[in-house]
Amino acid sequence: MIRLPLHSSTVTAVASILLFAPLVNGTVFAQNNPPAAPTKPVEVPTAPSQAPGPAAAGPTFPKPDPADFSADSPTKDQINSFLQASWGYDPNRIYQVQRIAKTVVPGISSVIIAVGEKGNNQTGALQFFALPDGKHIITGGEILPFGEHPYAENRATLIKRADGPSKGSASKDLELVEFADYQCPHCKDAQATVDKLITDFPNAHFVYQNFPLVKLHPEAFRSAAYGICVAKLGGNAGFFQYSAAVFDGQAGLASDEGATLTLNSAVSKAGQDPAKVEACSKTPETKAAVESDIKLAEDLNVNQTPSLAINGRIIPLGGISYDILKQMINYHVANDGPAR
Repeated sequence: MIRLPLHSSTVTAVASILLFAPLVNGTVFAQNNPPAAPTKPVEVPTAPSQAPGPAAAGPTFPKPDPADFSADSPTKDQINSFLQASWGYDPNRIYQVQRIAKTVVPGISSVIIAVGEKGNNQTGALQFFALPDGKHIITGGEILPFGEHPYAENRATLIKRADGPSKGSASKDLELVEFADYQCPHCKDAQATVDKLITDFPNAHFVYQNFPLVKLHPEAFRSAAYGICVAKLGGNAGFFQYSAAVFDGQAGLASDEGATLTLNSAVSKAGQDPAKVEACSKTPETKAAVESDIKLAEDLNVNQTPSLAINGRIIPLGGISYDILKQMINYHVANDGPAR
């Protein structure tokens, strides 16, 4: 069996913590979905026999044991293509497939990847379980997309079903879809980042999708319903005025009475009649529209707010530096091809 030496200062996650995180000074920082790939291929070492020098490319990984490669699927090439799509945005990341082994469950393979970065001798490890469909893996208690083009299916779904208020380019060759909840503090914080992305990527088609976490935030559904009605009555421009006002006044959503005042104020700032919007928000059609937004998020396995889909690649907006976010988007611009 494989024994992979790990250093205490590296997060040795068996989960999405390592799979979807950038490496900084040999430490892995958590994200929820893999960032994309760089313009140059990622270096995949093949069991170097000597330790690198002080300024060498990276750590020495253990030599893979042929006994740990008992499964026929997935292949090394398939795994490397997936990791290229997941980690390639970072030209300093290096990795090596250490195991593709059968498990007690037919068709499910156990995969271990050794991970490091150039200029740092520390190593980390990623383990995931590849499912028989060849399109999904399990890691960190989550089922995640897998394959050479792991985000293509999500991208197609969003092109078809992400029908929230939008701004920017009419073309969906670069589509950014935000999933947010008006009572979520991190969603409020993320709006400055979203505004900056829209400015820096004028060719992007940006869509706002409601994802009210109703079990946590009692006024989130009503806030989303009001937003749908403002968009219906005042178009995209009116909606984004309303949305900005609700996030600015988020503290007022803490109570039913405060929420009414906050939402009515936001509606007025968007140039709409609060009484008309309230009546619209209570209709079965509006309720169904909010529930449809929730269903889309759930179908895509969005599990937190705020989340951002970059051409179908879903990442959390919190905890990612703006520079890394731009790296990911730039890669997708260069590599994803036109919307279909």
